[in-house]
Amino acid sequence: MRLPSGLGGATILSPLTNHFSLSMSFKGKVALVTGGTAGIGRVTAIAFAERGANVVVAGRREAEGAETVALIQKAGGDGLFVPTDVTVEAEIAALVARTQEHFGRLDFAFNNAGVGGEGRGGLSATGEVYDRIMNINTRGVFFSMKHQIPAMLLSGGGAIVNNASVLGLRPIAGSAIYSASKAAAISLTKSVALEFAPKGIRVNAVCAAIIETDMTEKARSNQETRRDLLERHPVGRFGQPEEVAAAVLYLCSSEAAFITGAALPIDGGFAL
Repeated sequence: MRLPSGLGGATILSPLTNHFSLSMSFKGKVALVTGGTAGIGRVTAIAFAERGANVVVAGRREAEGAETVALIQKAGGDGLFVPTDVTVEAEIAALVARTQEHFGRLDFAFNNAGVGGEGRGGLSATGEVYDRIMNINTRGVFFSMKHQIPAMLLSGGGAIVNNASVLGLRPIAGSAIYSASKAAAISLTKSVALEFAPKGIRVNAVCAAIIETDMTEKARSNQETRRDLLERHPVGRFGQPEEVAAAVLYLCSSEAAFITGAALPIDGGFAL
């Protein structure tokens, strides 16, 4: 798989083609991806399927969810879409129950569902904006882990990856709420990793900078904003969803069996 050319014209090879990913096999395993209807979530769901996993996709958009399942099946996996709002605990509980009912187990989860700062995440933000960002980015991660872990324990253990952000490690001005929501997700990751490491559950987070998805398109299409954002990435380009997916699969794999509680920057040097 090849990704679009970088800013200097060089071809960027997807990390999914490296030795680790070629040797990875998730055959017979079941992965759950929240926010799997587009972007990073969709690419990760397909990557799991390419390596033999059955994949449950959760999200609020049914048409897009069906499209992801079709792509999972095209990649050789068995897919299931379950409409889910991660801010509602009962819906998360139903999602995990449906996963167990349909596939009989749960081995991996990528808690990817999230919302951006919406450009109004500073101190002038309304209570409505605050609640929306925190409920999706933090509450959603907490209750997802709450219901995923008991299911994984029944399968003998598992691995969870939470999608945080580089802004949870290094905030910028005007991102107070979003940065706080992602810092909280990182803290949740570390605490739950400590609690369940003795029981065979590993929990890590990925902390991406700007990834070329629909969520970041508005910022990337404004030339002044684009220049400012590129200056924050020492490698001189934005990331690709395949690069995040590669990290998620690695953290779920046996190659990462000694890694838990990590907050892995996938940021082109943004946090340095």
